[in-house]
Amino acid sequence: MATTLIIGLGNPLVSDDSVGLRVAGQLREALAGREDVDVAQDYWGGLRLMEQMIGYRQVIVIDAICTGAAPGTLHRLTPDSIATQKSASAHDVSLPTALAFGRQAGADLPQDRHVTLLGIEAQDLVNFAEQCTPAVAAAIPRAVRAVIQILESKQGEEEP
Repeated sequence: MATTLIIGLGNPLVSDDSVGLRVAGQLREALAGREDVDVAQDYWGGLRLMEQMIGYRQVIVIDAICTGAAPGTLHRLTPDSIATQKSASAHDVSLPTALAFGRQAGADLPQDRHVTLLGIEAQDLVNFAEQCTPAVAAAIPRAVRAVIQILESKQGEEEP
């Protein structure tokens, strides 16, 4: 049974908003055969994202982010740090709120220290396009490597 969930978020029709989905797609291939890891793709954040985390010890979320940094910059974040595109939404609760709600309802969720958000700085989150912008597309292999490094650094960590 898998103990780790990697989930790429985004909209496949909107340029750089698709970057989380693209990274997850490459990770699915790179991690094929690892029974301890599930790789998923989704378009929603908030409560739906929290529901997908139930039963996992560790979760890595990959999503686009806009902070003003150079497009393609990778940001390693915690649930309560700045929001990525789908971890906060005007139409849903934020990820920290969803996690708190789920825990209060008794859901088996990973501790916040075992939830990592990998934000990839976006350049275009408005225009319909089949591809990411060049700088964001160039960040995809680095993001794949970063997620694999996060997995390796978390292996062997003991649950208190």
